[in-house]
Amino acid sequence: MAQQISVPGACGVALKCKDGVVLGNDRRATWGYTVTSKSTKKVFKITDYIGLAAYGLIGDFQILVKILQAQANLYLIEAGEKISTKSLGKLVSNYLYSRKMMPLYTNIIIAGMDKDGPKLYVLDALGSLMPEDYGTAGTGMLLSMGILEADYRPDMTVTEGEQLVEKAISTSIKRDAMSGNGIDLLIITKDGAEEKFIEIKGLGE
Repeated sequence: MAQQISVPGACGVALKCKDGVVLGNDRRATWGYTVTSKSTKKVFKITDYIGLAAYGLIGDFQILVKILQAQANLYLIEAGEKISTKSLGKLVSNYLYSRKMMPLYTNIIIAGMDKDGPKLYVLDALGSLMPEDYGTAGTGMLLSMGILEADYRPDMTVTEGEQLVEKAISTSIKRDAMSGNGIDLLIITKDGAEEKFIEIKGLGE
């Protein structure tokens, strides 16, 4: 009998602002109906100017993050400059597509601050590379997308974007049992990256 794969939930959200990008995700990891961890990291800094929000099997997106961090360092050594968000997006797209017969169980959002402004890409498990102004991933996707559709503006500052990402995730957590236990944020501007944690109270956590 084949083993059934149980994919943990998530509520990954990212958006472009006029002066940077904001990425966020919850911290809960589940296996079926059981919460296996309340402190799982699902938002990662790839470089000082590029971040990633992930949904899927934890081991799959963890190894993908390590590969991307290594490739970004190699690019810096070989090219003598930092890799752009667009180039990193194409790199991970090609890698995921090369594994289409044995895919990683993960959907990701890559966002960063390039020389020509903020960039954001949504990718599925097969490497489809889709440029967007904002994106979501995980079991909380539909709930958070409605918030973004209603409140997102392209001229938002990162401060406003941070508040919107928090609102989208916290609203989703109230209805999505697969996500919860706080929000990790990654805010990236031309000055670099800043990580924050928002504790969630009043939701039975």
